[in-house]
Amino acid sequence: MIPTKTRRRLTSATHHMNRRSLPPGFGKPSVYHGLVVIFLEFFAWGLLTNPVISTLNKTFPTHTFLMNGVIHGVKGLLTFLSSPLLGAYSDVWGRKSFLLITVFFTCCPIPLMKISPMWYFALISISGLFSVTFSVVYSYVADVTDENSRSAAYATFAASLITSPAIGAHLARLYSENFVIALGTAVAILDLIFIFFVVPESLPERLRTDQKISWDKIDPFAALRNITHDRFICLICLIVLLSYLPEAGQYSCFFVYLRLMLGFSEDEIAYFIAFVGIFSCIAQTALLACLQRYFGSKETIMVGLFFQIVQLAAYGIATSNWVMWFAGGLAALSSVTYPSISAFVSVYAKDNQQGLVQGMVNGVRGLCNGLGPALFGFIFYLFDVNLNESVSPTLSTTMPTRLNHTSIRVMEKQMYLSMLTRDVPGPPFLFGALLATVALMFCLLLPNSKPESNGLYVDARIIEQKARLLNLESDSHDHVLT
Repeated sequence: MIPTKTRRRLTSATHHMNRRSLPPGFGKPSVYHGLVVIFLEFFAWGLLTNPVISTLNKTFPTHTFLMNGVIHGVKGLLTFLSSPLLGAYSDVWGRKSFLLITVFFTCCPIPLMKISPMWYFALISISGLFSVTFSVVYSYVADVTDENSRSAAYATFAASLITSPAIGAHLARLYSENFVIALGTAVAILDLIFIFFVVPESLPERLRTDQKISWDKIDPFAALRNITHDRFICLICLIVLLSYLPEAGQYSCFFVYLRLMLGFSEDEIAYFIAFVGIFSCIAQTALLACLQRYFGSKETIMVGLFFQIVQLAAYGIATSNWVMWFAGGLAALSSVTYPSISAFVSVYAKDNQQGLVQGMVNGVRGLCNGLGPALFGFIFYLFDVNLNESVSPTLSTTMPTRLNHTSIRVMEKQMYLSMLTRDVPGPPFLFGALLATVALMFCLLLPNSKPESNGLYVDARIIEQKARLLNLESDSHDHVLT
């Protein structure tokens, strides 16, 4: 048996070896290092938006939506379970090594997309254990920026999603899907090289700890157990659960739904993503600032939930492209909900509960990332919304290439017309609208925040604290007099 002190020294030495084995990088750590890392990763996957859809449909032609939900559901649950552990160890070993790990495991399935689709989807699910690049990048940004500039830094991360799908669709049309997959692989490798040689470590040695990590710190359900202990925390978590569950499910299948059920072309999907992304950036900057300033966080949350309800309902009943574009604009406007929830928590939660409540909100969202896709896939399966009629296998193999593409278009139009005959084309989206409606009702129970004459809002908790202080001063004064 190795003595405890010796084990601690060996562990500490191993940590220092790991820290010194990586190149120091160039310059001081900044938000731009994290921005480039997340931009390249999202750019690589954004290029593959359409190849992923076609590979999914070819691999699971009969139950595409169900399998899509299962794959992303398993990935989301694994991410929920592993993210506290990886976050805790990044406080010990630093951010750079975990950026390498998360980017590698997130992007390693890309080359297998055409080589072995089954292994590709298996790796997609398993990669959820390490697919926490966003969390590590957030920690990296938090290490090098102040609190006021973080929200602006986080808003820039959506830029890669605006451009890459359109570029991928254009390159696939000029060359082939295999070329786009190879390019996505090259971008992922470039991201790893950038992290290894260029990105400096953001966590100073003095802030790292070699202490033993306790189970309470890495237990993903630890924060969730405390939800019922406080009415305010319970309300916030219920609102997040009911609103983010359909949003997570929507993200997992929406582009597949556009392409295979509504007949969107590859270019239309790319333009749709760019449209929603640009309007989301505007909504999360200009619109969010105006709503927060003149109405308050609670009212902004309610506005975002209202837009989400209308958007999901439109997705569920839409049978024409213009309705989907209109709903996409509403989806961009609804993106103000979660920044408003974070702002509301930072104002209303008690000072000693800020980390607890924010941790619970993130924990509920992580749980929804696993449950949402599985729920949407199951509802699609329950209502028998599948793609059996999308493309005839015999037709695909017997006709020439040009005629084959024509036949695919004909089959897609036939499937689209058959979809129009359904009473409810997208049942999971209508169910999501119902959940968001319940979330809006719970939002009415939150404390009010009212604007002052100068346009800023004063939360009810501030008034309550002032009243409590006045009562304490009055009691102490009476006690002195007696």
